[in-house]
Amino acid sequence: MKTVKYLFITALAVCLTACNYDIQPDKLYLDENGVKELTADGKIYDLDDFLDKFMTEKGNYWSDTVNYRTRANDESNNPGIWLFSIDTLPSTGEGIYIRGRVSTDDYGGNFYKALVIQQIVDGKQQNLRLSVDMSSASGMYPRGQEILIRCNGLAIGRYANQPQLCVPSYNNNTNAHNAEQKVGWAPGRIPAPLCRTHFHLIGTPDESQLKYDTVEISDFVDDYADIKAARKIDGKLVVIKDIWFSGKYSNQNGTGTLMCNFYQKDINNKDSIGNPEDDTNAAVFGPTTGNVGYPQSRCITDGTKWTLVSTSEYAKYAHYYLPFEYVNGKPKYGTFKGSVRGILGYYMDNAGYSPDRAKWSITICDMGDLDLYADGTGEVPAGTKWGLYKRPDGVTVDLRKEWQKDILEDSIILTDKEKAELDKNKKNK
Repeated sequence: MKTVKYLFITALAVCLTACNYDIQPDKLYLDENGVKELTADGKIYDLDDFLDKFMTEKGNYWSDTVNYRTRANDESNNPGIWLFSIDTLPSTGEGIYIRGRVSTDDYGGNFYKALVIQQIVDGKQQNLRLSVDMSSASGMYPRGQEILIRCNGLAIGRYANQPQLCVPSYNNNTNAHNAEQKVGWAPGRIPAPLCRTHFHLIGTPDESQLKYDTVEISDFVDDYADIKAARKIDGKLVVIKDIWFSGKYSNQNGTGTLMCNFYQKDINNKDSIGNPEDDTNAAVFGPTTGNVGYPQSRCITDGTKWTLVSTSEYAKYAHYYLPFEYVNGKPKYGTFKGSVRGILGYYMDNAGYSPDRAKWSITICDMGDLDLYADGTGEVPAGTKWGLYKRPDGVTVDLRKEWQKDILEDSIILTDKEKAELDKNKKNK
């Protein structure tokens, strides 16, 4: 019996030792020879060619419109346009492959269970969203990581007009908001085990290989009515220069903008106005939605055109202030100007909504995607970056800092009154 015991322990030790080598770093990443070997049974498609070949307008889940309809496709509003679709891909036969470099990360909490990949073809961007049922997907697929995907057995479809690799998912939640629009088939998230078997890493992450196109707001919002054309540039990495936050948000039907609510202490004996934990229109990036979970939008402008920056209420920076300065004790927007980079998207949720410019937005990964500097018209010197700032009294503060309800009493930047008091104290010394 003792011999058997020792043999068991020895075998266990050998097994545990062997387990240490089950995942070998040099085996995780394919080189081009590995890519060629793995895809020998099929073809690698450029992303645009893949969509053109396998994604149809209606998809192949549309025929039973009574019991198993595709959600929210009312052609009476948009003839010939299907905002939601699913086309299943064959699970057997010739291998269907795509490749691209991850252009998103979820460390800031603004890309939940979603990735976007980019492929450069003849110097131009092609992009595709991946719907994945993985929390912290960036831990496995970080920004800059190129991946090869075997698409057999998966699906390609559109969710709110945004093309994405997915699996079919049937939503039968009749208690949801606007449930009559949402019940039916739609793109669902690819389960994590399928991601691990279908996704293969090529080389190691290299963000420098990502391409950003510098665009103006007019380059896309002027064509907002062309729903099909919008699909072609969804997911594109862009930089927009010479913009600023206006302090406004788009109203519900997207036909105009309204000013965000800055905190007003004890107005009408209510502390909720402007508080992002209560007020959906508070002057921060992503105030509460009451756990409904839709992204909040904040307007940026170049002085002529406007578009939106989209932020989840669950993003780590959701309750950071919109860029502003105090002027005569009052908040003023538009004094921090510069550039924003992010993922361009055209999100048209329900077929009953008409196309409009508010369907366009830029989604950033984190505050590092904003590069804004004071123009000198406010209370900090021109050229001050929107971030850490050393006040005249020597105190270093973060201009982006999270929400505080006493902001008007203890301003981040010195008010004129505080400046006068500081100057007075200096003269008396």
